Amino acid sequence: MTSVGTTQRAEESQPGRQEVAQRLLDSSETLSYDPVKEVDWETPLDKSYHGASPEWSTLYGTRYWEEMTPEQQRELTRQEAASVASTGIWFEMILQQMMLRDFYAKDPTDPAFQWALTEIADECRHSIMFARGAAKLGAPAYRPRRVAVELGRFFKTTATGEAAYAAILVAEEVLDVMQRDWMRDERVVPFVRTINNIHVVEESRHMKFAREETREHLKGASRLRRQYNALVVSIAAYYIVSSMWNRKVYANAGLDTRRAVREAKANEHHKSMLRSSCAGLMEFLDSCGLLTKPSLYFYKRANLI
Repeated sequence: MTSVGTTQRAEESQPGRQEVAQRLLDSSETLSYDPVKEVDWETPLDKSYHGASPEWSTLYGTRYWEEMTPEQQRELTRQEAASVASTGIWFEMILQQMMLRDFYAKDPTDPAFQWALTEIADECRHSIMFARGAAKLGAPAYRPRRVAVELGRFFKTTATGEAAYAAILVAEEVLDVMQRDWMRDERVVPFVRTINNIHVVEESRHMKFAREETREHLKGASRLRRQYNALVVSIAAYYIVSSMWNRKVYANAGLDTRRAVREAKANEHHKSMLRSSCAGLMEFLDSCGLLTKPSLYFYKRANLI
């Protein structure tokens, strides 16, 4: 995923923003990856591995999980990892378009402009990497529900400023904690661990820029503006997170979809994993005045708080 969108503001960049962007450019030059070369795409898929840490499966901790064979458990985590990757591609494409719209016809000598192009390049590589990874896991194309797709189309066209940047953090924070677990887990197939490592390292810079931009855009913002954008971000959060695990993964893993969906919805373990992954995000949003009573409704629906 990536940082995006801004409100209408002066053409001159703030010095602090330039310094942050330059540091990110320097870091990117020092430590970046080429997934084509870094990821082992040639070795056939070893089905003795999971696709993700089992503890992150939507069914882990349920009675259904206990009834599944080890082979079914591994297949489910592979399908779920592919579903998360597909959702990542969907959201990264939204963010790339918003960033291009934001920096259109701006000063190309500005480090922030150059960082924007660097970040877009990162995201293009990440999306291709996720697509190839999902294919290697033996998964089909998992797409969000139609309502999420259309709302995403609207969001990418209209979101600006703190609404866009804070929405980035929602997707990135959940994915970051999840992938940090996966990349260290020796039960996870090696090529997925490499993908996760690449994404964690490079996305840390994107998250830094998104946090800085969220704070910058909120300087002097009115209470009404904060209330409105807090709600927008929470709605985006609900659709992002609820799209990560497509219900079709269960049938593709050979499971009873109705039962799997029912037990996944009631799975307190998975809800707890999501809440713990978002603790830092919620603290940040609260510090920015973007964690309001109306927004809590959607965060609770998404099991993020």
